[in-house]
Amino acid sequence: MHMLEAGTKAPDFALLDKDGKEVRLSDFAGKRVVLYFYPRDNTPGCTRQACAFAKAYEGFRSRDVVVIGISKDSVASHLKFAQKYELPFILLSDPELQAIQAYGVWQEKKLYGKTSMGVVRTTYVIDPEGRVEKVMPKVKPDTNAEEILAWMETVREH
Repeated sequence: MHMLEAGTKAPDFALLDKDGKEVRLSDFAGKRVVLYFYPRDNTPGCTRQACAFAKAYEGFRSRDVVVIGISKDSVASHLKFAQKYELPFILLSDPELQAIQAYGVWQEKKLYGKTSMGVVRTTYVIDPEGRVEKVMPKVKPDTNAEEILAWMETVREH
């Protein structure tokens, strides 16, 4: 399964958020959505990435951009993660890998010489028409949110 390319229609999904409420990508038609896939709640990189998005959140909100983090963690895990770090954006639980596979981020990973399947840290930006606008594979947790905001500045000027 390959990552989606810019210009493709973003697959819709229906997943539960940290409060157990169903959220669909199509709920946000007409808005730009930052969809970031990450391996696991409470791991160092994922925590830094989430906190960076939280810190930059005002910048997204002022542009009317929706931020959604997706991992295969449970709803309960997401709730704890969001409370612990005061995360203001949507976290979706994808235990069945519905969106994770649809977006091609479930891949073989090598760690300490062992190969296993896992989520490759990837961020997609979906445009208001529901198409993939930007693909950011193997993003750096600390700078991901800022990079997207910087990129949005350049897009807005065109």
